[in-house]
Amino acid sequence: MFFLAEDAAKAAEQAPEKAHHAPILVQLVNHYFGESAHHIQMKTTYKAWTWFFAKFGTTPEAAFGEYTPENAIPWYTVMFVVACILSVAVIWILKGKLSEDEPGSGQQTLEVGVLMVRDMVTDIIGPHGGRYFPVVMTFAVLILVSNLMGMFPLFLAPTSATSVTFALGISSFIYYNYIGISENGIFNHLKHLAGPIWWIGPFIFIIELISNFIRPFSLGIRLFGNMFADEKVAETIAHLFPPYTYWLVPIALMPLGVFVALIQTFVFILLSQLYISEVSHAPHEEHDHEHEPAAHDEALATA
Repeated sequence: MFFLAEDAAKAAEQAPEKAHHAPILVQLVNHYFGESAHHIQMKTTYKAWTWFFAKFGTTPEAAFGEYTPENAIPWYTVMFVVACILSVAVIWILKGKLSEDEPGSGQQTLEVGVLMVRDMVTDIIGPHGGRYFPVVMTFAVLILVSNLMGMFPLFLAPTSATSVTFALGISSFIYYNYIGISENGIFNHLKHLAGPIWWIGPFIFIIELISNFIRPFSLGIRLFGNMFADEKVAETIAHLFPPYTYWLVPIALMPLGVFVALIQTFVFILLSQLYISEVSHAPHEEHDHEHEPAAHDEALATA
């Protein structure tokens, strides 16, 4: 009985490890490149994390798990690289042979998405927002492809990992602050955080500064939470009545999954554009050109 109980305990301990299997692509990447990556990690990042976590009385293994060649390259890193490659491939396939007279169905689909995002950029940021369209559209395509990857076998959605979503949130944070500093200068960029009322400026500045530093984390947590929850709900329901629910449930929930992927992509780029609109303003030349016809008409009327 003792040996049976001991074996059961060991099996229970190993069950969580066996329950989660990395996709075959991740296993292959670590098989060929994991040893080199592990060697580099132990010489660089592992030492830094050991020094950092020692201040809190813990270790990198307690936070990230055991460092081995088999997991040296995380699954979300591999999946995000795949998402980047797929994003380029999908756009290349959809555009096909560009034609103004007889556009194909793929080109029309691509044009609808491009026009929708471009109009949204113009409406939120302003007529001058077209200069930021390439970055916003890159966010949209990359996040949408990443969200949809979890719906296909042998893939996992990289946006269901905080490391990826926080990286996207920090990228958006750096980009809109870069725009604000490059267009207004660092002093004016910080000055606008204080608001127009000078006597409560310092108080407002502190609140706005904290709010700005929270933005990349709110973007990352929102995207991660929704995509992770979507995958977990589908996985839980799929295990209700195996093996029938293994295939029926994912197919039945596929429209809902596509809807969640689209909504989360829309929310991310919408908030990113709102942040850009706060720090970007139309150039003075555009304002001057807008007033030139009115001034010309007024001069003619006076004459």
